[in-house]
Amino acid sequence: MGKVIAIANQKGGVGKTTTAVNVAASMAATRRKVLLIDLDPQGNATMGSGVDKFEVDSTCYELLIEEKPVDEVIVKETSGKYHLIAANGDVTAAEIKLMELFAREVRLRNALKPVRDYYDYIFIDCPPSLNQLTVNAMAAADSVLVPMQCEYYALEGLTALMDTIRKLASVVNPDLKIEGVLRTMYDPRNRLANDVSEQLKRHFGEQVYRTVIPRNVRLAEAPSFGAPAMYYEKSSAGAKAYLALAGEILRRRDRESTVAKAG
Repeated sequence: MGKVIAIANQKGGVGKTTTAVNVAASMAATRRKVLLIDLDPQGNATMGSGVDKFEVDSTCYELLIEEKPVDEVIVKETSGKYHLIAANGDVTAAEIKLMELFAREVRLRNALKPVRDYYDYIFIDCPPSLNQLTVNAMAAADSVLVPMQCEYYALEGLTALMDTIRKLASVVNPDLKIEGVLRTMYDPRNRLANDVSEQLKRHFGEQVYRTVIPRNVRLAEAPSFGAPAMYYEKSSAGAKAYLALAGEILRRRDRESTVAKAG
């Protein structure tokens, strides 16, 4: 059965969309079937996948509000070799219209049911706020991957985010788990980054991925070329780091399934 992972952090500028695009491409490169859902009205994950957000026929708006069948809104040609459900400014209207609808929290979960078993992984790029779109992502997901920078307020913000995720889970999705905490834009020469990284490992232990995403020029440049880093500059440190992250996610899942079978 496919696994649905929401990539979320209510703080912007932490590498959330960069992570969504690059982990989707890295997972697709391991021959997994991958769907990336752009739930952010800015449409950055859509553009970073080589898809023009102004030219797409359908977005999450049609999926969530007009209840268009999911296979009719999926874009199958992307620069990252994964499938995509796009977003653009229309998705802002979806956030407002969701407020008026019955069972609004589970619209995405229900919409994905027909394709959930087709894909090995479905990644959801959430907006950088806790709105109805993010609630839909949490309700549809099996787990949440939290990207974060190792900076001064990071630990306090992460503790608050984890608390919010737990509260949301208790209401819309009791089975929701933390997939992992990912350190992004990491500079090992920065003493504060190292201190915060150590604090994270002490507080969250195994939930913190061993893989660290470095601060990398190629990662920052790739979106302007409409491609994930591995198809822009595959030898870059950023591209290699996201491939390593995909491998770590796969190994964790294998361990979990082994433990589940043993139990």
